[in-house]
Amino acid sequence: MAIRFFGGFNTVWMVVMFDLPMVSPYEKKRYAQFRKVLLRDGFSMLQFSVYGRHCPSEENAEVHEKRVVSALPPEGNVRIIKVTEKQFARMKTFYGKKRRKTEEPPLQLSFFLSLGSGNSMHLNHLRLI
Repeated sequence: MAIRFFGGFNTVWMVVMFDLPMVSPYEKKRYAQFRKVLLRDGFSMLQFSVYGRHCPSEENAEVHEKRVVSALPPEGNVRIIKVTEKQFARMKTFYGKKRRKTEEPPLQLSFFLSLGSGNSMHLNHLRLI
C-alpha cells in the first residue's frame, strides 16, 4: 500500500538504470547528455548509472517517464521501474559494510487557503509534510 497525501495521490519513486557505451567521443557525449537530462528533470544519482526521482503521483511519474524516453540515446540499455514509496523505503543501502539510511522523499509545502469576507483569499495554514 502506498502512502497517501492530499488529494488521494499515491507517491512513487521512479528509478532509471542504464548501461551506455562510452568508447568513442560521440558515445561519451551522448552519455553525458542523457545524464544531464536526468539531473535537470529532478533525478538524483543513487549509484553509478542508477538514478531515482520521487514523484507525488503515478500521473506525475508518467510525465517524467516520457521525458526520459524522449532523451534515450540511440545505443545502450536503459530500464525504468516505478515502485511505491513503501517498497522504496524497504530498500537496504550499504556503503561498504556500513548500513546507511535510504533516501527519503522531499518535503512538500502545503498551503491551505480559504475565502474570507469579500471573497478575498487568506492564508490560514502553512505546514511542512
